[in-house]
Amino acid sequence: MNEFSYIFLIFLLFGTGLQIWLAQRHRTYVTKHKKSVPAAFAEKISLEDHQKAAAYTLAKTSFAQKMFIFEVLLLLVWTFGGLLETLDQQLRSFGWSELWTGVAVLISFSLVSSVLDLPSTIYSTFRIEAKFGFNRTTASVFMTDLFKSFLISIIIGVPFATLVLWLMGYAGEYWWLSVWLVWMGFSFLMIWAYPTFIAPMFNKFKPIENEELKQGIEHLLSSNGFSSQGIFVMDGSKRSGHGNAYFTGFGKNKRIVFYDTLLDGLTKDEVVAVLAHEVGHFKRKHIQKRIVWMSISSLGGLALLGWLMQQQWFFNGLGVSTPSTYMALLLFMLALPIFTFFLQPLSAWLSRKHEFEADDFAAQEANASTLIQALVKMYKENASSLTPDPLYSAFYDSHPPAPVRIAHLSAKL
Repeated sequence: MNEFSYIFLIFLLFGTGLQIWLAQRHRTYVTKHKKSVPAAFAEKISLEDHQKAAAYTLAKTSFAQKMFIFEVLLLLVWTFGGLLETLDQQLRSFGWSELWTGVAVLISFSLVSSVLDLPSTIYSTFRIEAKFGFNRTTASVFMTDLFKSFLISIIIGVPFATLVLWLMGYAGEYWWLSVWLVWMGFSFLMIWAYPTFIAPMFNKFKPIENEELKQGIEHLLSSNGFSSQGIFVMDGSKRSGHGNAYFTGFGKNKRIVFYDTLLDGLTKDEVVAVLAHEVGHFKRKHIQKRIVWMSISSLGGLALLGWLMQQQWFFNGLGVSTPSTYMALLLFMLALPIFTFFLQPLSAWLSRKHEFEADDFAAQEANASTLIQALVKMYKENASSLTPDPLYSAFYDSHPPAPVRIAHLSAKL
């Protein structure tokens, strides 16, 4: 171990302690407030539904806390426990070139990580989600999804990883700039291709059939200069009882997608109000801002990796004896979240700011009271907590807590 090892362990220790403390605060707060419905929701959500949401939140938080501790221990095994070093040395013994040894290491690491993650996914889906009436995934659908995801990872992920490792090894001193350009191009390609080629592998999409709703949506879109490839309903009920709506795609390949579960629970005006919120993200250029931020942060991250790759202490400090491009990439992906975790409240704050701005737009384009009605129904149907711990929420939540969001919209009535 060296100085970097101790710095890494200090950040890991403080981050782990902070996350455990926040989770415990959240559980205590939710438990304390589950006996009565918050005043703003008292006429709209029953005590039974409120307590179901509290129980659901407590179950998810407790399980997430256990999984987090497991992941921290696994990280220590990968690094200081020597598992990465053993994997690297075993594959090096085959005598392949560094490029193909690197591809093999990345594939092996991904497979092991996926296998280790599988029990938690199964438990979350078939135990927690099923217990609260949300899971509709059968074992057959689950296994089919797993196989499709694996196939996509092989077809798309392996060639991309191979290209990145090749650039890291052969594109010269400023390889990170080449990788950044490839990464950005790949990201835009995936955003464009996902709705047409990948999403249909998992779900069925059909054009919306309700003409009155379709006309209301088209009027909202046309009045705001939003063009799309179509308005679709997705068979989300095939896997879950949760409802949602989203934009997907890029440029002229954009699509508007509603979960069938969402349409079943909302009126036509409420659906339009929810969509107005999503259009608000478009009109306030939130997507473009996020892309710019992603571009800048990824460029900075790759430049940092370019420097770390030349430092022997970086490898030795995380339990690897032989420097290599692929091990630098893998160690960087493992270590970076430990140091950037403390910036998470800033990211969450910015996301919530965008949500408020989108709500403001929806209140103008549709109706604040209608959006409130829709949100309350969605909180109820999705068993969303009405009483999250404020500090926990400020650290993690990309959306404002339910009481804060409803109060913000109510002020516009």
